[in-house]
Amino acid sequence: MTATHSSLFMLQPNPAWASLPLFDRKGWKRVRFGNVVENCNETCDPVEAGLERFIAMEHLKSGSLHVRSWGSVADGTTFNRRCQPGQVLFGKRRAYQRKVAVAEFDAVVSSDIYVLAPKDDRLLPELLPFLCLSERFFQHAVGTSAGSLSPRTNWSSLASFEFDLPPVDQQRRIAELLWAVDDAIISQEQSLDNLNGLFQAELREVYTGRIGHGRIESFRIQSMPCGWRMVTVQEIARVLRGSSPRPKGDPRYYGGTIPRVMVADITRDKKFITPKLDFLTEDGSKLSRPVKRGAFVLVCSGTPQQVGLPGIMSTDACIHDGIIGLVDIAEDCRTEWLFHLFRFSQAFMNSAATHGGTFVNLTTDIVKGIQFGLPSIEIQDGFIARFAEYETAVAQYESVIIASRRLLDSFINSIS
Repeated sequence: MTATHSSLFMLQPNPAWASLPLFDRKGWKRVRFGNVVENCNETCDPVEAGLERFIAMEHLKSGSLHVRSWGSVADGTTFNRRCQPGQVLFGKRRAYQRKVAVAEFDAVVSSDIYVLAPKDDRLLPELLPFLCLSERFFQHAVGTSAGSLSPRTNWSSLASFEFDLPPVDQQRRIAELLWAVDDAIISQEQSLDNLNGLFQAELREVYTGRIGHGRIESFRIQSMPCGWRMVTVQEIARVLRGSSPRPKGDPRYYGGTIPRVMVADITRDKKFITPKLDFLTEDGSKLSRPVKRGAFVLVCSGTPQQVGLPGIMSTDACIHDGIIGLVDIAEDCRTEWLFHLFRFSQAFMNSAATHGGTFVNLTTDIVKGIQFGLPSIEIQDGFIARFAEYETAVAQYESVIIASRRLLDSFINSIS
């Protein structure tokens, strides 16, 4: 769909626009969704039909109208509902996930995906996907879903949804505007991906082969530039394991004003951590592990995607027992150098951890024994300044994308 539009521009949306009357609703007529949209139920054997791809729920990205991944029919599939380019795919299972996309190729789809198309020329195909993305439509879909573990909405319920349909000439102008904003977001996201790629390339050049552990053969230090030295974590910092007052939830220890860092705080904030989820009393803090602002923290217990995630404390706080703190860091080692090193080295952290069931763990002994290359403070500062330029640019792009998505949402919700 985006290939047919040429409005690729960098939006700088004004949030105040969301409160303006966006469209003149004169001539709009109230209709039922099922009166202007059909649920397409064409089925086929994908092999006999020569189809190469299938689309499952996991291939639809929440909030995006574009299918960026798919499965191969050659690998086997039981799907037989066919979709064609231009038709709208709506995830009926767990509708709160907001999975809507426009098919851009012939495929078969999961039975948990409705294939929708206009019944006649009263509704333009270009406008249909945005109607399905509107807040009112999702509220209706979620409100009519049944089932506890995996709720689904049915077609008769979706068909009963009512909305005001603009005249076709207005539909065309509205659709052009909405697709132009969507095109802008795609362009912004591509630019962000390119920037992140450059950032990762620089991190790779600096840190690859510069972190390891004596007991892990596949992660030994590969090379050391002139002027760098190899150190262990315990040589440059004091390593502390967080702790939690027991019993959990006891009002003597919990519900006070002293913040405690949780794993979710680190995964949310990514770099400078501000605890927002858990607070201890004075007595509770004495049974936990307090660290100062500027301390380095590291997730040590959780999923493989979480363990090893680093952060830097933006305030004094206690730390949860799923977190390790590095304090009293040597003057010749910048905390931000450690942050970028550990953030870049997720594969190493997973390999260094002990595995048991769903969760993996980094013990304090493992962390103490981690070896890494440490350059002079001047070299560290140079790299940190360079990395900060990337971080600033990434944050700016992310801010623009968020604002653009809010603008698109305000437009979409004005037509439903």
